[in-house]
Amino acid sequence: MTASVGWLGAIAAYIALNVPALAGDDEQTVRAAYLMMDVVMRYALIPLAAATLATGIVQALGTPWGLFRHYWVTISLVLTIIAFVVLVLHLPTVEDMAAAAADPRVDITHLRGDLFHSVGGALVLLVPLALNIYKPRGLTRYGWRRAGNQRANASRM
Repeated sequence: MTASVGWLGAIAAYIALNVPALAGDDEQTVRAAYLMMDVVMRYALIPLAAATLATGIVQALGTPWGLFRHYWVTISLVLTIIAFVVLVLHLPTVEDMAAAAADPRVDITHLRGDLFHSVGGALVLLVPLALNIYKPRGLTRYGWRRAGNQRANASRM
């Protein structure tokens, strides 16, 4: 849970860097914002996303909720995987923006920031957060079979 909160915090930092990148008047500030986006992506977003995915799987396997027994766990897992994959696939774009910003000979006025991507990622991650807090009812087919097998085994004893 801590890693996922950290991931959301890193997204907030990334969104904050988009503000001067999109609306800044000072060229050095705009360049610095693009350079820091790459740093935040590499050293905060991706590691926290990977930790969130790993700890989520371990916690699901080690608790009665299971990984595929309840819809809310499965939906959280799928959304987390999608968010992680999109994040990793987006890294080259962020690297390109940072490389352009690092070169003082390159005109950076054509760069348009990354606000849509970062806000979209935050919104996607709020869904698993809400599901993990409220834990709505609903077993998957696997969960029903597993519960039926457990009841059958208990009645045999």
